[in-house]
Amino acid sequence: MIHHIHELVWGPWLLILFLGIGIVYTIKTGFFQIRKLSYWWMQTIGSIREEEDDKTGGVTKFQTACTALAATIGTGNIVGVATALTAGGPGAIFWMWVSAAIGMMTGYAETMLGIRYRYRDQNGAWICGPMVYLERGLKKPVLGMIYSFLCIMVSLGMGSMVQSNSIAETMEYSFGIAPASIGVLLTGVVFLVILGGISRIAVVSERLIPISAGIYMLFSMVVIMSCFDKIPYIFQCIFKDAFQPVAVFSGAAGYGISKSLQYGISRGVFSNEAGLGSMAVLHGAAEDTTPQQQGMWAMFEVFFDTILICTMTAMVILCMTDGDAAGSGYDGAALTAYSFSKRLGPMGQYVVSGAMLVFAFATIIAWYYLGRQAAVYLAESLKKRNILYFVQRILRGKVYTFLYLGAVFLGCLAKLETVWEFSDIWNGLMAIPNMIALIFLIKEVTVPE
Repeated sequence: MIHHIHELVWGPWLLILFLGIGIVYTIKTGFFQIRKLSYWWMQTIGSIREEEDDKTGGVTKFQTACTALAATIGTGNIVGVATALTAGGPGAIFWMWVSAAIGMMTGYAETMLGIRYRYRDQNGAWICGPMVYLERGLKKPVLGMIYSFLCIMVSLGMGSMVQSNSIAETMEYSFGIAPASIGVLLTGVVFLVILGGISRIAVVSERLIPISAGIYMLFSMVVIMSCFDKIPYIFQCIFKDAFQPVAVFSGAAGYGISKSLQYGISRGVFSNEAGLGSMAVLHGAAEDTTPQQQGMWAMFEVFFDTILICTMTAMVILCMTDGDAAGSGYDGAALTAYSFSKRLGPMGQYVVSGAMLVFAFATIIAWYYLGRQAAVYLAESLKKRNILYFVQRILRGKVYTFLYLGAVFLGCLAKLETVWEFSDIWNGLMAIPNMIALIFLIKEVTVPE
């Protein structure tokens, strides 16, 4: 039943919608992500030193970017890539590139709209995201409430259960530690961080993401360059499998292409989250910024997450399995760990285990903030309408926090396939109201000249 719902939600119609909106924004902005690459690069990662010199307090643009990267760089970069390659073949990575290239403009648009319509709540904290521009920009508050509800569900699925599940699986595979023990420890550490709110989450993300991503990329390059002679063959496998030009008219080839495209795009969206609207929520905490600046940071995050990190993971796996990830006998985090350890020995398992631990942990704390923002918005919306008073109290109180921590713990004990399919379903549903807003608010999205 769950599998059929998953197939329905992530059918061709949703993939076309993701691609279509990204293409429309790409054309509307004159291929801004390519044409102005040097400009937006210098406005984002190239401006870090200048920002450090001009700190004025609050959450900085770089901290916001690290928090957004914390939400995106997670199991999608390790487990998601491995799952896409085993289920969709080498061609899936090509469609991940496509989803990232056009998703950069989708991320730009939703983040820019989020900053434009954000507001401060009664406590002075920023409320930002698709639920806000659905209400204040599109004038559809009901859609904003639907989005916030779905965002809460995604936070309990993709944001917590999927991440903790992958941590537990990797730690059990690498070190033989029982999932229940990992669950108790992980839940406790998450609680200590989220107790400090967005300020502590931003500081922790700023410390974790640059160092951990750099180490992971370094070891990935060591493995890839040790197989330098295989690289042309791997790229041949990727492009051949993505289109199957020789047998394009056969039923089997059509099925292969659809699976490659489906898993490539769905895992690409799962990884970089362009189109889901989640980046708009996280960027809302940035001080002393503009909608266009935060939009360009969102572009950089999609590029860094998928074009760089996901590609490196895919290349390591494909090089170590000679282009046949499905034939390795492994899947998920175990496949990535197997691929690294095949070249680096025991060190390979430690690299993947460490990366999984840091990436997934960072995602968990970032998605708590996302879900909490959605819960606060939904509670306020219900209060305005004087309905479901009991639900308002739940959303505004500590119940969401306990639910989130419970999801983190249960994720360590759940089955991988079930957790992934549930998360994909909620992801797909959450994207729908966000993309409706992106369609009708397209005239409000502009890029620097």
